[in-house]
Amino acid sequence: MKKVMLLSVVASGLIYAGGDIAPVAPVAPKVAPAACDFYGLIGFRYEFKSDKKGKKLFDSEKNAAKYGVVLGVNKEIGYGFGFGAEVAGTVKLDGKLNKTSEDAEISQLFLTYKNSGTTLKIGRQKLGKKVSPWAWSDNSLGRLDKTFEGITVVNNTLISDTTLVGAWIAKVADKTTSTKINGSNKGLFMLGLINKSVKDTTLRGNLYYIPKNNANGKAFSVWGSVDSKVSGVKVGLQAVYAKADAGSIALAKNATGTDATYAIAGYIGSSFSGVNAKLKLAYINDGDASIKLTNTSGFWGDSVGSSFGGEVKPGNKQKIAELALDTKVYGGKLYTNIGMDKPDTGKTAYAARVGYTFKINKVGCKVEYRYQKNKDFTDREDHRVRLEAKYKF
Repeated sequence: MKKVMLLSVVASGLIYAGGDIAPVAPVAPKVAPAACDFYGLIGFRYEFKSDKKGKKLFDSEKNAAKYGVVLGVNKEIGYGFGFGAEVAGTVKLDGKLNKTSEDAEISQLFLTYKNSGTTLKIGRQKLGKKVSPWAWSDNSLGRLDKTFEGITVVNNTLISDTTLVGAWIAKVADKTTSTKINGSNKGLFMLGLINKSVKDTTLRGNLYYIPKNNANGKAFSVWGSVDSKVSGVKVGLQAVYAKADAGSIALAKNATGTDATYAIAGYIGSSFSGVNAKLKLAYINDGDASIKLTNTSGFWGDSVGSSFGGEVKPGNKQKIAELALDTKVYGGKLYTNIGMDKPDTGKTAYAARVGYTFKINKVGCKVEYRYQKNKDFTDREDHRVRLEAKYKF
């Protein structure tokens, strides 16, 4: 989110008396109205898709395309108050570029109040993955897939080198629909912190609680992680715990009970001759609580094509591994991710991505190939090729 530029006009006075110029105390500064910070994005994607047996990749009947527009504004109106608004629309096309559907929404609409190191935001807003890993706002072609209606408070001065976050979320906004968290007005409560008091190290922690209501049970989740850099080597460790009672929104789709879910992940990464490499390993037990509350997960095991991460319950434990590589090539970035998710029951899932990102003038472009096998731990194979362009302004 771009920062709003503040323009200040300072007045000073001179009093003329008896032909002499006599200085007086300066007049208190008057702050001019802040300028609006407008932003926008236009995006287009064409995707070649195979069938579920991995065949007919370039058959136009399977292919699809879409384009979208995002327009937003942030404005500070004085005395610490401000507001933000964002509208977004998407048109979906078939492989022959015939329109199949369209929709539009107000993706964000909020009021803000800033006082010293504290910011209060009320209304429909996005949540970042690093701030709220259990429920956050992913985006597709720049359009937020989900936003959240509620109240967030952020403070970065109460504790040195620490950002504190508190939130109460009442609803999840998904395109033109708005759904109550856990089917009631009680919502979801979240506390989080980000600490950088140790050199080259970031600590993150989050607590979530969803109260029970007449129809659905309560849920609770704890997230913690540490990222550090030692002698040029990047290392990280993450732990997640989630528990959900019967009927809770936090139960996995294929849950067979109410056993707690716990997950752990770690990575090590470095650079060699201009190539950045990162190896991640993760483990998820056979619990019934989801670590993808709104179909997005900040768990490090959920990354390769969004194939992994615990929402699909195979009936037993999951072991996940991923290798990521990237390097600069001809002014762009060449990258690849290769991963596997091995459950104790069901078939091992594999996923891979190979892509290249670059710019033509101010247009960001991407060409990417995706491969998935046994995504749902059954006999299924997918090939995809994406062509994508985005223009931000």
